[in-house]
Amino acid sequence: MRWAKTNERTASGFDTVIRNAMIYDGSGSASFRGDVAIKDDIIAAVGKNLHGTMEIDATGLAVSPGFINMLSWGVESLIEDGRGQSDIRQGVTLEVFGEGESMGPLSETMKKDLIKRQADIKYDVKWTTVGEYLEYLVERGVSPNVASFVGATTVRIHAIGYDDRLASAQELNTMRELVREAMEEGAVGLGSSLIYAPACYAPTKELIELAKVVGEYDGLYISHIRSEGNRLLEAIDELIRIAQEANVRAEIYHLKVAGKSNWPNRDAVIQKIEAARRAGLRITADMYPYAASMTGLDAVMPRWVQEGGHEAWVKRLKDPSIRDRVKQEMCTATDEWENMYFATGPENMLLAAFKSEKLKPFAGKTLADVAAMRGKSAPETAMDLVIEDDSRVGTIYFSMSEADVRQNATLPWVSLGSDAACMSPEGVFMKSLPHPRAYGTFARFLGKYVREEKIAPLGDAIRRLTSLPAGNLKLKRRGMLKTGYYADMVVFDPTKIRDRATFDNPAQYSTGVVHVLVNGVPVVKDGENTDAKPGRVVRGPGWKGWN
Repeated sequence: MRWAKTNERTASGFDTVIRNAMIYDGSGSASFRGDVAIKDDIIAAVGKNLHGTMEIDATGLAVSPGFINMLSWGVESLIEDGRGQSDIRQGVTLEVFGEGESMGPLSETMKKDLIKRQADIKYDVKWTTVGEYLEYLVERGVSPNVASFVGATTVRIHAIGYDDRLASAQELNTMRELVREAMEEGAVGLGSSLIYAPACYAPTKELIELAKVVGEYDGLYISHIRSEGNRLLEAIDELIRIAQEANVRAEIYHLKVAGKSNWPNRDAVIQKIEAARRAGLRITADMYPYAASMTGLDAVMPRWVQEGGHEAWVKRLKDPSIRDRVKQEMCTATDEWENMYFATGPENMLLAAFKSEKLKPFAGKTLADVAAMRGKSAPETAMDLVIEDDSRVGTIYFSMSEADVRQNATLPWVSLGSDAACMSPEGVFMKSLPHPRAYGTFARFLGKYVREEKIAPLGDAIRRLTSLPAGNLKLKRRGMLKTGYYADMVVFDPTKIRDRATFDNPAQYSTGVVHVLVNGVPVVKDGENTDAKPGRVVRGPGWKGWN
């Protein structure tokens, strides 16, 4: 584990050599003992008896490519603190943004709305396009590399706003051009989030037209599909149709079956996806290893009440006649929209993130708890909280099955994504209750599911954190320990890596990761953050200087 500086640069010219490690190269092949040498930001050699100016003794440890977070919400947290410690300390070296919403392209109105909707983290919007945003992050300084999808929701708002209607021919052409520009800037594909307004207003044909543009650049279409509950199978059919008609690779965000009544569909979900894969479609998925999701209270209310955007939603919730209708629909089973209130129940909805200092003490209490404290029904309380906080109100939903999580963790075509910000247990990050996945996704997968439950060999598990997502994103020279690849690497103890974050106490770093290097620079050394910020923009195959 020791770092040792030699007296002078060796004849080999290597800057750093990780020696005596069990090497997992990201291919899924068996590990082998050896050394990895780094020159500048590149892996210069993989072999034995290598020496360099700086040497790391990794006896008893594993070395692998850095892990790729396929679903990161670090877009604001990395502005606040570019170190991204909750992920970096788990070995994550690339954060991928863009689940439906991306930080560009933005109109002037969208920029104003983005500033208005800010909560604990405040910042100026000094960019317009998604490429400019990524460059802005790197110029400020970030420890991990960063990449992004362009958001289908974002381009729809840019062209149409928040209306529930079809796009005109001119508007659709505008959206296509925005996607094209983003792909040429280096976006890795198109991301959609079809459970939420206004994304849910987009018909399948609109998504196909946008995905066709992505396909021209060999990008990836990735989706929080239209339903994860009552109409999950139909939602997967829609994704398959988009992949077929747009001739594009496709991925399902955070694969899951939500709602206890839907848990029996687990096997049918996997069978449907694997049948599509056997038919030649390039369909993959990602997941987080927890039986609870996190989103806002907008997920418990019908989509019509949210049309027009946040201010229109809040205004409607103040109308007694509309409140009565919303309450009735929240308490009624339906296939017309994804009703997380009915599927989960207020006793399984943990309130987590508020803007208002007055309401922050409710973080950590269930919606049922707060309703009882206020002497109101849970639906009324949910509406009141949205109005009072003037926000979606971050909420954790315990709607999933541990058996489903375990089975998904065995699937060779499933990678990992935290669906969370990158944070640390200090400052503004302590003003809300994060989901433990922010601190534990990758360590939990390797510790609980791979080491303890033996759902997969370690080599193949590492493949699913490295070369699988790198290949899905069509990244060049990342995701493998190979000569000529960028030196994004993690050195960890396979016998000790584990998550410590819980729902009661989520702000706890995982353990077992010893060293992390990003572009050849140590960002974690002997288990501690170095404050180095060598992260770069990683671009997709549409970029003219693709690398």
